[in-house]
Amino acid sequence: MRQKGSANGFAVLKRMMQISEIDDPRLVKGLAHPLRIRILRVLETRVASPSEIAEEIGAPLGNVSYHVRFLARVGLIELTSTKPRRGAVEHYYRAVGRISVTDQAWAQVPDVVKSGMISATLDQAGRVIGAAAADGGFDRSDAVVARREMLLDQQGFTELAAELNGLLERVNEIERASVQRLEATSEPAEAELDVGLVMMLFESAGGPVPAPADGHTRTRSAAKR
Repeated sequence: MRQKGSANGFAVLKRMMQISEIDDPRLVKGLAHPLRIRILRVLETRVASPSEIAEEIGAPLGNVSYHVRFLARVGLIELTSTKPRRGAVEHYYRAVGRISVTDQAWAQVPDVVKSGMISATLDQAGRVIGAAAADGGFDRSDAVVARREMLLDQQGFTELAAELNGLLERVNEIERASVQRLEATSEPAEAELDVGLVMMLFESAGGPVPAPADGHTRTRSAAKR
């Protein structure tokens, strides 16, 4: 059985997904399909039609259209415009905003659904990071790449999770201020930067215990006493 700390780790990952507020676990379960998560990712950043989304993510148009209708029906995306195209009418959608899942709803979602959503998020994060690395996205002198293993107790894990959630709130504030400055500039396209941020806190799968902050050696079994 997983300890309480892992629930906090799930909460951090869940907030990373940023998918107004969902408090119904049935809706969270409905979002667990990886394709729906990928569609939401596209529509969080721009307006697009099902055919454009299908082309971007490399999925069949019929499947994308089905899931777009679901997301629109539950109110997570909205129709912004229509345009005649090739004898048909193309529908364009956008996400209604950054949406968070409440802790109460997340706690009621089956573990297999949580696992599917987290796996989809990690898979997409890996793709984005790989593409950015190949395109020189980490060449900036102020780019940050950090990895840390540590030894924590339950209280430490909870405190660290709270700090990361606070940082995510600050990230949202910085983004809003950036958008306001871009809207005020005469050449916004010249100043825009597409930026990625990945933050994770989780219980590791075991292995060597890292040296604690006090510098004293410690075995994993001793650390659990």
